[in-house]
Amino acid sequence: MSKFKILIVEDEVNLGETLKDFLESKDYECVHSKNAQEANSDFKTLTPHVALMDINLPDGNGIELAKSFREQDKELIILFLSAMNDPDTKLSGLSMGAEDYITKPFDVRELILRLERILENKTNLINYQDEINLADLKIWFKRFEVQDGEGKILPLSQKECQILEMLYQSKNDVVSRDQIIEKVWGINSFPSNRTVDNYIVSLRKWIDTSKKGYTQIASVRGIGYKLILKE
Repeated sequence: MSKFKILIVEDEVNLGETLKDFLESKDYECVHSKNAQEANSDFKTLTPHVALMDINLPDGNGIELAKSFREQDKELIILFLSAMNDPDTKLSGLSMGAEDYITKPFDVRELILRLERILENKTNLINYQDEINLADLKIWFKRFEVQDGEGKILPLSQKECQILEMLYQSKNDVVSRDQIIEKVWGINSFPSNRTVDNYIVSLRKWIDTSKKGYTQIASVRGIGYKLILKE
């Protein structure tokens, strides 16, 4: 397989070049953009598989920039690397379809582990039929998309897609947080339960648009979640 191409959008020059050098040593092809203007140009030239995005850019907002990239390439993998640690910003980043949100400062080796896990899982999703109907909701796992109750097509991040896939596979049965963490993040990663909860919040927002009300994600106290499909 050809090299994965990574666009690094980071205005801190030292950090951006450090990431570029380290990722290239792992056989990724990388371009470092220092601002939104450069990133827009480099995105068209590189056609990356992955975008590592800072949020506070000197000439724009990284989340809005990532949205424009995702509109151009629905399969683009997006990871935010930001010093902004407030829950609203994290949720905003994850809700627009990012696969992960890593808070600065971070260990570059941790980033590599997360990235490799995401790339591995992206190629291993179960091949369901093209379209799954849940009353007035729809899922396309291979396209990383869902349709809400109003007919709007919404993107799924890699982790949202994996979590929804796990819940769908075990519909009406409980999936524990530990099972989700091991499957989605891997046994060598240690996200908090709150991290898992944030992804569930995002999936519930989609489900809550249903006018039929036949589908819900129920919390099972102290254990995890289950996708309830009513007849």
